Amino acid sequence: MKDLVYQLKNMCNHNRDGSYSTQDTRFKALQQCANQLLGMGYRKMQATSLKQKHVDALVNRWLSENIQMTTILNRMSHIRWWAQKIGKPNVVLSNNYYGLSKDTTDHDFSKACELDNEKLKRITDPYVVASLRLQAEFGLRREEAIKFIPNYADQGNYIQIKASWTKGGKARTVPIRHPEQRAALDHAKTIAGGGSLIPKSLKYHQQRGRYEKATNAVGLNKMHGLRHCYAQQRYQELTGWPCRHAGGPHQKDLTSEQKAIDKNARSIISKELGHERLSIVETYCGK
Repeated sequence: MKDLVYQLKNMCNHNRDGSYSTQDTRFKALQQCANQLLGMGYRKMQATSLKQKHVDALVNRWLSENIQMTTILNRMSHIRWWAQKIGKPNVVLSNNYYGLSKDTTDHDFSKACELDNEKLKRITDPYVVASLRLQAEFGLRREEAIKFIPNYADQGNYIQIKASWTKGGKARTVPIRHPEQRAALDHAKTIAGGGSLIPKSLKYHQQRGRYEKATNAVGLNKMHGLRHCYAQQRYQELTGWPCRHAGGPHQKDLTSEQKAIDKNARSIISKELGHERLSIVETYCGK
């Protein structure tokens, strides 16, 4: 058993606060946190060495994975318990600091963000840089952008995304519509050669850890927001007006003709993002 997980297990065994169910849930949550921290490169971490940077890294990861707010808040409560037991309650800041609120749903606000090129220039891992550019230009998930094989994906006027790269296990295509997309794809080819954006000497989880460490180091957080930005830009391109999250009108205020255009745009965006449900687009564009 990894040292950090073992130490957290001992901490839970010696501090049996709450019901048996609460204790079991707490340990499973802390075990998951430990494994995720280890995966992000914090390999020599001890239970007593918890710092604000570790909490920041976890929260940024969960937000980037679009995990439900209630789940994140529950995990935060377990991390606070951990911090209190080692005498470091101040390393976990308020939920407001992290942008977390139980009154906030995924549909209430825009999570879109553009890629900060100045921060991007400070990343020294060329594979991470290539993955970030693909996320921004094609609305890819992080996993898809890391596993991406440019020579396979490039089909001329669209990219082909393998089922094995995706969260839902479903292949899809995304059109190449402008020069910036072509430039990002060609750049990825020069980095990957004939392979993927995972160096030959590494496995996926290792490159994901390098990605997370590199982005956190330069302040490129919540990179799932690039996917939101793609969806919002695509919506305006398809409809001719900004979506609700970008300052546009409510769906209820659209004319009958506009509602038909809106529905068609959301259907296209849903497919390009790799979702089955049309309603999921509300998370990205509002309603």
